Amino acid sequence: MSFSPLIDDLIESLRCLPGVGRKSAQRMALHILERNREGGAVLAQSLNLALDQVGRCEQCRTHSETPLCRMCRQPDRDPATLCIVETPADVLAIEQGAGFKGLYFVLMGHLSPMDGIGPNELGLDALISRLSDDHITEVIVATNPTIEGDATAHFIHQLIRQQLGTQAINVTRIAHGVPIGGELEYVDGGTLAHALSLIHISEPTRPY
Repeated sequence: MSFSPLIDDLIESLRCLPGVGRKSAQRMALHILERNREGGAVLAQSLNLALDQVGRCEQCRTHSETPLCRMCRQPDRDPATLCIVETPADVLAIEQGAGFKGLYFVLMGHLSPMDGIGPNELGLDALISRLSDDHITEVIVATNPTIEGDATAHFIHQLIRQQLGTQAINVTRIAHGVPIGGELEYVDGGTLAHALSLIHISEPTRPY
């Protein structure tokens, strides 16, 4: 059994969302049509406006409706410190709890040659240009603690050293290991070994 073509199209369209399969998309579509058509209209309008008006910040590459995003326009942020993250969601996570007051550069992903994601897709040429022009003295590489994230961090470090070796830029990597409140007996061996390898245990970042 299948629904009408319009309903089938709606279900298939909802499947573009991460983690949404056929059944979940079907429940969403039927809920909108049966119980919340007004909410569905608001959703459609908001989605159209976002797709039409949201682009990327010219400085940090995060999502923004203006040439410069809100954080890049804040005068009280430290322009000498730059934090490199993978996604806009990582910016939000740091802003919510880390007390970081510098600026950001959003890669919009990580290096993944099998998926066709290389240095150009991550905007690394724009990163080097920004480091060359701005008075940045510290770069914190806050990519995820995954194989891809570590490979991306290492590549960025080498690139900065090759391209800007004469500049006094301190490149550090965000620390990761034992969580606050965690008990050592429940921490896996790999995480514990990595935590013990950190040089500055009390510092938020570690040098390469």
